Amino acid sequence: MRIAVAGGTGTVGRHVVAIARERGHQVVSISRAEGVDLVSGRGLEQALQNVETVIDVAGIQTLSTKKAVDFFTNATQNLLAAGKKAGVKHHVALSIVGIDNANSGLYAGKLVQEDEVRHGGVPWTLLRSTQFHEFVPMSIKATSVGPLVLVPTMFTQPVAAKEVAAALVDAAEAGPKGRIPDLGGPRPEQLKSLAAAYLAKTQQKKRIIPLHVPGPMGKAMRKGALIPGPGSAVGRQTFLEWLDANDAA
Repeated sequence: MRIAVAGGTGTVGRHVVAIARERGHQVVSISRAEGVDLVSGRGLEQALQNVETVIDVAGIQTLSTKKAVDFFTNATQNLLAAGKKAGVKHHVALSIVGIDNANSGLYAGKLVQEDEVRHGGVPWTLLRSTQFHEFVPMSIKATSVGPLVLVPTMFTQPVAAKEVAAALVDAAEAGPKGRIPDLGGPRPEQLKSLAAAYLAKTQQKKRIIPLHVPGPMGKAMRKGALIPGPGSAVGRQTFLEWLDANDAA
């Protein structure tokens, strides 16, 4: 089929594009770098011409609830409207495990996105996944201050971005199913332990400072509310295996 991947150059999107092409699908990658702006809608109608399925893995890096909500509201509404006009038959969206328990920041934006998809008039599938293995180096980079790195106290169950991408392509091929089982990594971990392993692997001599995140978000992180429940799908590659595979660059 002809598949459009919104956020096709991102952490998960690049894997979605590659896997879909490997399976013989025609793929259109959508990103600002490729001349399409989801928030303004620029170039979107042209990009979705003759597309049967949209896989939306577009995102924004922000701690601001307002910025996250504004981005996902505008981007999702534009994608769905252009999709309906183009005759898209299936809209697949990636969300995050546990967002009902932490309605702020990025998670608040994802809740809005899910609601837009459910009521957007295009048959849909929603997959919630845990944080990716790639989240660890990204968070270290974002919270490093000189020789120190601030690491939130957090239970997580990270999953390989490539496995999430494969699950999204599976969902596209299966047709609209509503919300499908959540996807997490093979085992729960403490974020501090993962950060320490990454710093050792990359030979960075930084001191980890535990960070107590306030509010509902911090509580959800500490209490394990952001890991999948019973009946969820489970990935195969552990964080340490991902590190050893040299995918952590």
